[in-house]
Amino acid sequence: MPLSEHEQRMLDEIERALYEDDPKFATSVNVSRIRRRRPIVAGCLFVAGLVALVVGVIATQSLLAVGVIVSVLGFLTMVAAVGLFVFGQPGARAAKGMDSKSADKSGPSLGNRMEERFRRRFDEPNQ
Repeated sequence: MPLSEHEQRMLDEIERALYEDDPKFATSVNVSRIRRRRPIVAGCLFVAGLVALVVGVIATQSLLAVGVIVSVLGFLTMVAAVGLFVFGQPGARAAKGMDSKSADKSGPSLGNRMEERFRRRFDEPNQ
């Protein structure tokens, strides 16, 4: 769930205060460094899954059951790596600093439009 604009500002203020109070500790737990590692870890997992998939296909020549198991595990590792890469990243709106009410290029989603209509219906005074 992406952070709202207000929550992102508060988080930035907390990070700045941490850097001012204890810069040595702040650099040791640098969050942006962890965010940069996720795509690298996902890439390494994907390559490891690909290697396991190929090894499994080769192993099916002599040991059918073992080869199939290794191939399936390799494939699942690749799927998990793609999931980590895609879903492990911060949301696009949180990265852009947008809140849930602002629309992106494709426009608001159906849920957001329905929620906005609901709010307008009950927030506006009856005329």
